[in-house]
Amino acid sequence: MEIFSLLLLGIIVGTLAGLLGVGGGIIIVPTLVWIFHSQPEIPNTSIMQIAIGTSLATISITSVSSLIAHYRHGAVQWRIVWQLTPGIIIGALFGAIIADALTSNTLQKIFALFIILVSVQFFLIAPVSPPSHRQLPKHLYLVGIFIGQISALFGIGGGSLTVPFLVWYNISIRKAIATAAACGFPIALFGTIGFIATGWNTKGLPAWSSGYIYWPAFFAITPMTLLFAQFGAKLTHNIPINVLKKIFAIFLAVIGIKMLSA
Repeated sequence: MEIFSLLLLGIIVGTLAGLLGVGGGIIIVPTLVWIFHSQPEIPNTSIMQIAIGTSLATISITSVSSLIAHYRHGAVQWRIVWQLTPGIIIGALFGAIIADALTSNTLQKIFALFIILVSVQFFLIAPVSPPSHRQLPKHLYLVGIFIGQISALFGIGGGSLTVPFLVWYNISIRKAIATAAACGFPIALFGTIGFIATGWNTKGLPAWSSGYIYWPAFFAITPMTLLFAQFGAKLTHNIPINVLKKIFAIFLAVIGIKMLSA
């Protein structure tokens, strides 16, 4: 049942990663927490950290597959990606340090509140065609630090932050989603490195782990994400924009409420 749940999780995550540019972490993290609670070898004191670290490891693969599909549609804004990336790297490493310092229960509650707030924000986002005078700020690496830190802290690909930020600054939602998918790779890669390093000397972690990365879950989820991420990315270019925004916001709200009430 656990293997079936992880495979199904990979299918859902891959599709949503390509469709919404969110990296899938907002599904991976709460689902892994639920699965890990039934596994005695996973210590309760580190469940959230292991779920987040493993989520970032899977996203490092998912983001590449999703990025390729968006790249083929010519939607990735590479200038923005390169300007955000230095800050993203710093922020992702720092986010792993913060996650290690928090208790698992505290981290779960903060995660839930964050997801709910992002959902509300996305409902209140600026119109798809904002005023043309609204331009991106000059020092995007500072924005990258914030996005990288929050994303790594919660094990997400950063799309729930990057997408509304870019849309607010006059980037179309489809280009914003594609660009967020590209930014998701450095977030996940350096977040994974951070969670390996911070959890390396933690006692009681399960076998087949590297720090807070639990490889059995990684290898069960990843193949399905690879198969279905490009499928989700294709849906992005066929679903009406308003429907896409509503799906994104409602999805985040449901996950956040479930995590907060757990």
